[in-house]
Amino acid sequence: MSISPVLFIGLICLAGVGSLFPSAEAIWLTVPTSGERCFYEEIQADVIVVFDYICIDEGFTQLGPTLDVRVTSPYGKELYKTANVTHGQAAFTTSETGTFLACLSMHHDQTHHSLNNSVIVSIDWKTGIRTKDWDSVAKKEKIEGVELAVRKSTEIARAIRANILYLRIREAYMRDINEKTNKRIAQLSLMSLGLAIVVSVTQVWHLKRYFLKKKLI
Repeated sequence: MSISPVLFIGLICLAGVGSLFPSAEAIWLTVPTSGERCFYEEIQADVIVVFDYICIDEGFTQLGPTLDVRVTSPYGKELYKTANVTHGQAAFTTSETGTFLACLSMHHDQTHHSLNNSVIVSIDWKTGIRTKDWDSVAKKEKIEGVELAVRKSTEIARAIRANILYLRIREAYMRDINEKTNKRIAQLSLMSLGLAIVVSVTQVWHLKRYFLKKKLI
């Protein structure tokens, strides 16, 4: 398969832009013996989220105690919930834009582990383009080399375009909120000034009546 110089330069540019996206690295959390440990990410609607987790003991020698895991949407809807597990995998597609919260806690009934030991949880949290298994795509569609790179670059370009559009929408929304807030503050300031003027005039009028009644003027 031949490739034109223009397309080749375009691929290099897209690869450079694609590096702006964070790579899929594991998140390491220390889960306390009581309470929850949470992390969150702001995600757009219609985005695939895949995450794997595994709990190990502090010495990294064996599986740790069991966990309770839950993931909630920006409006508090439970998207994933499980209890009494040492490891697992979950996937879902977001239906709304906002902050998605994942919380982990140690399961209360721990008979084979001491609750005095801290536990470490490794979480591989991937969203959007990072969830795609390109090896499977390449095998299924029998593509490789430059053609596979073009497919990846196209997906990255779409993701970038979607992110830019999302940022523009948020910017317009925040600008609208700022304009409304400034307008309300201006109205409140005018009302406060008008009220102060009315109170001052009323006080002067009452003082004048008082002086007239006492024949001081």
